[in-house]
Amino acid sequence: MLFNNQSDTTPQPEASAQLDTTPVAEASASSRRSPFQARGRHTVQRILDAASSIFEQTPPDDVTTGRIAAAAGVSSSALYRFFPDKQSIIDALAVRHMQHFRASLVSTVLKIVSGQLAKLKRSDPADMLSAIIDAYVLYLDAHPDFRAISFGRHISAATRERQVAPDSGIAGLLKRFMLEQMGATDTAELDLKLRLVSEAGERLIAYAYEQPTPDARARIVAEMKKMLAGYLFPISD
Repeated sequence: MLFNNQSDTTPQPEASAQLDTTPVAEASASSRRSPFQARGRHTVQRILDAASSIFEQTPPDDVTTGRIAAAAGVSSSALYRFFPDKQSIIDALAVRHMQHFRASLVSTVLKIVSGQLAKLKRSDPADMLSAIIDAYVLYLDAHPDFRAISFGRHISAATRERQVAPDSGIAGLLKRFMLEQMGATDTAELDLKLRLVSEAGERLIAYAYEQPTPDARARIVAEMKKMLAGYLFPISD
């Protein structure tokens, strides 16, 4: 899900299961609910952690909610309180991964770009795109469960559609850079380009991981960078 992340879009069967839970604000009523909410958050994390470990070793199609519940140390009925089916677990896990990736990206690539701009140094947008892709590949290398659910198209169409919006997540950060630093115009055409770059990037990275050797994969990724940069940042004559 390259450039695709929209915070707080995970399907949530129950409010206490949300990854980003309600703010602490409602005094006595909130304090009475907080132990339950804390247990709920803990249970959700255990379920997602268990699913993550299983998907590292087993194709998602071969995994059942019962197996995930057993690995998490909860009953099936407890799991269904938070997740109505395996699809909702996969979607929640995907969004959690993209939240983590976005946070790491902000603290690395985007921090460097911001520093360059603060020093009045020109930042090449193609270099920025390349750095984002490199960071994404490294993240995929480190998280085989995320590769399994992303490359197998196991994430639901509804979740993908919510995440592909150009004004959110990584695409939103890239769009803001183009508007503020490159003088791009906020148009429907730009939004379409970002959607196409996101879809093409995801599919080409999946293709790169199908290659038999690391060198072959690296060549596909290198060509993908040039193709996407040429489309998103065309050089004016």
